[in-house]
Amino acid sequence: MNWEGARFAAKRMARLLVHLEGQTEETFVNEILRDYLVSRGYDAVGARIIGNARLRRRRGGIRAWPTVKRDIINHLKDDPMCIATTMVDYYGLPQEGNGAWPGRKAAAALKSAKKAPSVEKALLDDVVAEMGGGFNPQRFVPFVVMHEFEGLLFSDCAGFSRGIGRPELEAAFQAVRDEFPTPEDINDSPITAPSKRVEDLVPGYEKPLLGSLAALEIGLASIRQECPHFNSWLVQLESRIG
Repeated sequence: MNWEGARFAAKRMARLLVHLEGQTEETFVNEILRDYLVSRGYDAVGARIIGNARLRRRRGGIRAWPTVKRDIINHLKDDPMCIATTMVDYYGLPQEGNGAWPGRKAAAALKSAKKAPSVEKALLDDVVAEMGGGFNPQRFVPFVVMHEFEGLLFSDCAGFSRGIGRPELEAAFQAVRDEFPTPEDINDSPITAPSKRVEDLVPGYEKPLLGSLAALEIGLASIRQECPHFNSWLVQLESRIG
């Protein structure tokens, strides 16, 4: 174990910062995830939206990886006893050009269950290489949501419909959910991505407000039970604090 790893293991400091994509994810962390992780032993859990929406290449899109990586690297260096993670949608990650996210283009050819883990490994490898030999890789836990945050909401279609004040849509949401092995398998074309399916059923769907209300109604336990990749992320975060 290197010097940083030994220091980290000895002190077991439990400060977590989630680098995330937007207001919906920020509310999810602040209103749902924070209390749970604090109850599991974290001293502090914070959320930081990646960059400024006005500076993104397209409305709703995430910033280029070099910019995001700089934010993560700066955080890891500024607080040597912290843990950093991400919460970003696989669907919207840039695949081409200087802003491409590591592993995203290659992941498109993989089976669904391997897409996000492949991108996450590439992100971890890139950050570890940038941080240098003294860095403890357990301090960075990349997480990519399959395929979008809205996919997680199909974990409990009754809760989803109640949360947005449209209980009559439960059956329609359930019909979408029943097409796939898990909510994380709801696919990512411009027509059939989770958010597109929701928008077809809920014209004017406002993700920051309605998505947050739905997640609060559904709760963490249901999402963990129905979404194995999401659950594996929380297992990793739990393991960092023993």
